[in-house]
Amino acid sequence: MQPNTLLDALLAEAGMSHAGLAAHVNQAGRSRGLALRYEHTAVHRWLKGQRPRGQVPDLICEVLARRLGRSLGLDDIGLGVPGRPAESRGCPLGGYVDRATALWRADDQGRARLLTARAVTGTPAVIPVWEWENPPEDADVSRAGPVRVGPEHIEVLRAARLHYELMYRRAGGLATRARIVRFLDGEAAPLLRGSYPDALGRRLHRAAGSLVAVAGICAYDSDAHGLAQQYFHQALRLAKASGDRGLGAYVIALIVNQSLHLREFRQAVAFAETALRAAGPGATPALAADLYAMQAKAFAQLGDAAAALGCIRQAEAAAERIRPGSEPEETGYVQPGLVNVQVAEALLGLGDLSAAHEQAVLAVGTPAHDRGRVHRLAVLCEIQLRSGEADRAVAAAAEMADRARGMESRRLRDRLRTVRAQLLAGGCAGAEETAAVIDAALRVPLSPT
Repeated sequence: MQPNTLLDALLAEAGMSHAGLAAHVNQAGRSRGLALRYEHTAVHRWLKGQRPRGQVPDLICEVLARRLGRSLGLDDIGLGVPGRPAESRGCPLGGYVDRATALWRADDQGRARLLTARAVTGTPAVIPVWEWENPPEDADVSRAGPVRVGPEHIEVLRAARLHYELMYRRAGGLATRARIVRFLDGEAAPLLRGSYPDALGRRLHRAAGSLVAVAGICAYDSDAHGLAQQYFHQALRLAKASGDRGLGAYVIALIVNQSLHLREFRQAVAFAETALRAAGPGATPALAADLYAMQAKAFAQLGDAAAALGCIRQAEAAAERIRPGSEPEETGYVQPGLVNVQVAEALLGLGDLSAAHEQAVLAVGTPAHDRGRVHRLAVLCEIQLRSGEADRAVAAAAEMADRARGMESRRLRDRLRTVRAQLLAGGCAGAEETAAVIDAALRVPLSPT
């Protein structure tokens, strides 16, 4: 049985206790001639995933619809036809928002199953991207709800996104994830379920989508790939509701990055092509540079050297068009040197060590925040070891370990372990000493997810 997160979220929105729902269901049943005697323990079982019998699901819909002032179906309360996937039902924006906020609530409550869920592949992974690109568009995103949303609320969401993005860069996804999820559940969810006209609603969905994308990044950094994918898909749906194609393309870039990590290389190529094609002018130079560079890495892993080199040229051309101050806040991660390190990885995949080394040196020689520098140093270290420059590799690894201190990140820990193994395999002078420094960092336990 899977916990009924939708019913749980609706109860919270309605401000109704377990005992209160049971009493209201009993009362509604009497109007239909049913002698029901439910107590709070029954509601607790429903929330754990047990399906109530007979007319009770309809009564729950009736009670909650009356309390919330909107119609609700069985799918909306998590009691739809068993075994039929949500994707086959079709889901209007309002229902999608309710499902998204239910996930935030479940994540905030620490449901362990969310962290262990695997990322979907094949058709289920493609559908959200296909739906973002293709009609129908949302004709009207206005909503009537208990909280009246104003421009000031949207500014709070934007400020929160910047705050948590900076926290992620400095402290890592493990340290940041719980905080951003708590904000989504406590602050963003009531706004999305609130009252707003169409124009303001589009701005609201844009701000919320951008914030949800950062939650996905933190889940990815925590090695919770199924959960990260769900957040990315939510962010993509919210981006579509906002009407901002550039935001959607940014979210797809995050999905492409995850696809590369999961070694879904053909999927990474296809998604990047979709983002570049569908975003049009919304794909800014920085975003286009990143998408082309990630495509190059995927093609290199697929063994298509011609396609990889073509994407490298396009990435470098797009990077030359980047103008400070002309990019949206989301693409701020495309800092100077990022494309160089992406290109270095692609060239490394093609086996061109000399060209890869040149790009990696350029990347490391460009100022970056600590998290970005750790990634660049890891790539340089691997290239130096493969090129026989063991002494330089030891120095890069030592700096990498030092820069990673204080960051709660499973992705960076993977990087440290890989570099440690490469150093020891090389058997160069200073390798064991640097490996010991890395071991000391790895012995510090990470925060629980």
